[in-house]
Amino acid sequence: MTTALTAPPSAPALPAPMPAPAVAVRVVPGPGADRVRALAERAGLLPTPGEHTSARTLTVTVVVAADPDRALRGVGAPGPLLLVCDTVGRAGRLRALRAGAVVVGAAELTEDTLSTAVDRAVHPHPSIPYPELTRLLTTGPHPGEPLSATGTPALTARQTSVLLLMAEGYGNADIALLLSCSEHTVKNVIYEIMARLQARNRAHAVAHAVRHGLV
Repeated sequence: MTTALTAPPSAPALPAPMPAPAVAVRVVPGPGADRVRALAERAGLLPTPGEHTSARTLTVTVVVAADPDRALRGVGAPGPLLLVCDTVGRAGRLRALRAGAVVVGAAELTEDTLSTAVDRAVHPHPSIPYPELTRLLTTGPHPGEPLSATGTPALTARQTSVLLLMAEGYGNADIALLLSCSEHTVKNVIYEIMARLQARNRAHAVAHAVRHGLV
């Protein structure tokens, strides 16, 4: 008795992956815009003359201004936003982050930093990048200093850092890894935050902090 051997059915072909969208940079005209445009051109971030952007092209709008507040004023362009500012303070950096914009200081702008900033604008990080978080905390308030007219208690730098990462959706283990401390320490800090803000849970603590300008 002979058994006929048949070839196993071939697996269906997988669809070809979609090509990554092209990236184009549009620098809003204004003081300092020519320097940024020249850097973008040398970095290969500007479309070549006569080139038309397709529907799959992501356009990053670059605004050059004295500070993030002025840069954000009147910006109505949809899509990724990059702010190049002469002065970037803690409050301005927070406002830029809340607006979904990437901000970089004009003094530190090079072809490389511009390319990195454009990449961050096109591919937003799932959290505030750690160097950015560090900058936000270095000028943070001292414990006990009131932050608003409502008399909301101030948070320490460590409490603020944990709260910022909580607001970005991180769990205790990830927060501990980012802040180079133990998970037990993170839990204790969260208990301190909730007691200080009289919050019922993590979500309530984050909502309270956002409402009163703590993060």
